[in-house]
Amino acid sequence: MKPSVVPVGNQGTPQAASAAFKGLGGSSSLWWSLLGIVVVALLGLIYGNSFSYLFDEWMENEDYGHGIFIPVISLALIWWRREDILAAGLAPTWWGLLPVTLGLGLFIVGELATLYFLQHLSFWLVLSGLILSIAGLSATYRMIFPLGYLLVMIPPPHMLQQSLSSSLQLISSALGVGCLQLVGITAFREGNVIDLGPMQLQVVEACSGLRYLFPLMALTLLCAYLFQDRVWKRVVLVASAIPLAVLLNGLRIGLIGVLVEYFGNGAAEGFMHAFEGWFLFVLSLSLLGLELWLLRKIGQPSSAMSNLFTTGRTSTVSSPVFPLPSISAPVIACVTLLLGITVVSFQVVGREEAPPSRQSFLEFPMHLAEWHGEPMAMERQYVDVLRFDDYLLANYQGPGGPINVYAAYYRSQKSGQATHSPKTCIPGGGWEITALNEVVVPAGLGAANGFRANRVAIQKGAQRQVVLYWFKQRNRLVTSEYLVKFFLLWDGVTMRRSDGALIRLVTAVEPGETEGAADQRVMQMAAAVHPLLPSYVPD
Repeated sequence: MKPSVVPVGNQGTPQAASAAFKGLGGSSSLWWSLLGIVVVALLGLIYGNSFSYLFDEWMENEDYGHGIFIPVISLALIWWRREDILAAGLAPTWWGLLPVTLGLGLFIVGELATLYFLQHLSFWLVLSGLILSIAGLSATYRMIFPLGYLLVMIPPPHMLQQSLSSSLQLISSALGVGCLQLVGITAFREGNVIDLGPMQLQVVEACSGLRYLFPLMALTLLCAYLFQDRVWKRVVLVASAIPLAVLLNGLRIGLIGVLVEYFGNGAAEGFMHAFEGWFLFVLSLSLLGLELWLLRKIGQPSSAMSNLFTTGRTSTVSSPVFPLPSISAPVIACVTLLLGITVVSFQVVGREEAPPSRQSFLEFPMHLAEWHGEPMAMERQYVDVLRFDDYLLANYQGPGGPINVYAAYYRSQKSGQATHSPKTCIPGGGWEITALNEVVVPAGLGAANGFRANRVAIQKGAQRQVVLYWFKQRNRLVTSEYLVKFFLLWDGVTMRRSDGALIRLVTAVEPGETEGAADQRVMQMAAAVHPLLPSYVPD
């Protein structure tokens, strides 16, 4: 597609830009005002549910509480650079139609698949495209950081957050134990559990450090933009956010351990727990300021970048008035697209998922051939993290030894509710994965065919276990976490469904027993459980 550029007014110096457009008067301002109202109304109709969800995330999820400030900061940065933007002149271009089209297409996919991340990304593309179609390439280039900075307000996909959280939990736990041992407190770690002797501390998902990492990343990006110095210094500044967040979170866990050792469990709860977090976050801001000062002292800054906090404005225009060109064809085309998608959105927005009816896991049989089960209740702290709609947890006794059976059912795997892969959760319990491969479970107890599952061999000290798990996603049995996400998207669009479950079986390798014997035992149980699942996890 060949871009068509419609020049508007004089370009070049800010003086020429200022002289070309005389205020906001005249019919042009009226038409632009009406068009602005129409665009805002259309965006509200299209993205109303997405905005509501995003605002709730900012208000209720402390990991993303900083997000509410990002749009304000971006607007302030654009206002700060208004003279440079005016100096570039406005040249409406058809290039803006490309991101608008991509964004609206992404909205339809995100709405059909009920994936809010895609809807948020869609809004950013549409907004950027509208600005590009109005302002043109040169003026939009001068707004590239403020526009890009808006991405920081969007929560990442749940799968990425879960993976980050699991890794940070392990690192923070290790650092916390190191801090405790450094001050002479005896502490041992098994995964995310810190053993202090008479009591234990568990580093849960909320203490993974994401509440430090995301705000610090947003802050260092902003500082790097304002800190107009050598590129390598700005890269160092942004990169430092990750180790700074991890180290401070480890220090926080160590501090909690020290206070718990001397003042009891109350130091890990309530006001004291919150105060420790805020104190260390303020400390992180102080360290960031110190880093800026040190970077400023290293080497000779460029003469064009002599001010620590500057946006590089070079224009001398005072109080410029934003030029209002005639409404161009690219802008009209973008608004027409918005209008069309608004009509289409009424057919898809708020579309309810329709999973089939099912039996509760409370009715799952506790007698399977030679196996006799005993149902178990899961602790509330794990229920709050896993966020399933129904679950089965039972110990089955049978030939060779016990087997633990766990299944977590999700009626809708969206908005942070989704299956947690054992591969990321196992290390949190202090277990080391010694082998991971796919196996074929033979058919049994009425099953027509065998199926594939993930086999994981794990070890903690002298203890060994064999884990077998797979994902039942509608009418599919899946072993790959990435395929699970793909089929969530596909089935959300084609079937209006995202229900599914994780099924996990665990058996211990008894002393003197081979892993092969444990494999055979757990596969026999899997073959017994598999044909019963469609009643509890519908196809």
